[in-house]
Amino acid sequence: MPSPQPLLAPETLRQLRRLEIRTRRLVDDLFAGRYLSTFKGRGMTFSEVREYQPGDDIRAIDWNVTARMSAPYVKQYAEERELTILLVVDNSASLKFGTVSRTKHALAVELAALVTFAALRNNDKVGLLLFSAGVERYVPPKKQKLHALRLLRDMTVLEPTGTGTRLGEALAFLNRVQRKRAVVFLFSDFMDEGWEKQLAVTQRRHDTVAFVVEDPRERELPAAGRVRLEDLETGDTLWLDTGRAGVRESFRAMQADARTRRDAVFKKLGLDVIPLETGKPYVKPLMAFFEARAKRFR
Repeated sequence: MPSPQPLLAPETLRQLRRLEIRTRRLVDDLFAGRYLSTFKGRGMTFSEVREYQPGDDIRAIDWNVTARMSAPYVKQYAEERELTILLVVDNSASLKFGTVSRTKHALAVELAALVTFAALRNNDKVGLLLFSAGVERYVPPKKQKLHALRLLRDMTVLEPTGTGTRLGEALAFLNRVQRKRAVVFLFSDFMDEGWEKQLAVTQRRHDTVAFVVEDPRERELPAAGRVRLEDLETGDTLWLDTGRAGVRESFRAMQADARTRRDAVFKKLGLDVIPLETGKPYVKPLMAFFEARAKRFR
């Protein structure tokens, strides 16, 4: 029997309501049509076979039927009218970082809410996999507004039970439980190691899109003198003299190298990636992604 859900504080309820109103408005004004044209119709189910005609894709040949009929036959497919959407959301401590207008976690949740209501608008099922050092919460894909609001609540209020980030473990769980092909939206800062193999499996089985959420201070440090840096996941601290140009350059180069190695993995896998920063609007990057992807699949 599922455990009862905790009562939410009035301020949390107001926060969720503001998030719902803001993201619903964006869906209605901007994203519903683009979501539809970008993701609808990408999933296909087997319908029937017919005799091969010149110009058909030879990869669609049904070799079993061809052998029985002694003539080439190809498989025909019908568009899936209902998609399965799975939100994989990083809830680790590193997402609590933010130096501009919001934390990385707040940005990830707002983006996930946007996808949720776009899917709801188009009658798709949406599920959630929330993770940090392990899988924190898994909610199987369903429809209905109450279900969507539950996903928003879980993403907003659930605190991680462990420290650290285990993206690879979360993806391994996803690869076990999500057998049917889905559209996977992955929201993370990817500050972890050892996730590449499982992401390759996810990308092979599902239509996968990575939202990379970052903060500008993770790219370079300001000249602020002697400062104490703390790892939010391990608690380790480090004093740096940011007034020294060499220190700032070393930090910038180290972070740039980490991003280069991460992006090389994305490129190798052919992953759709949307890089986003806490201090910048996300509407234009999302619109550009939708338009580029729609053109690619025409």
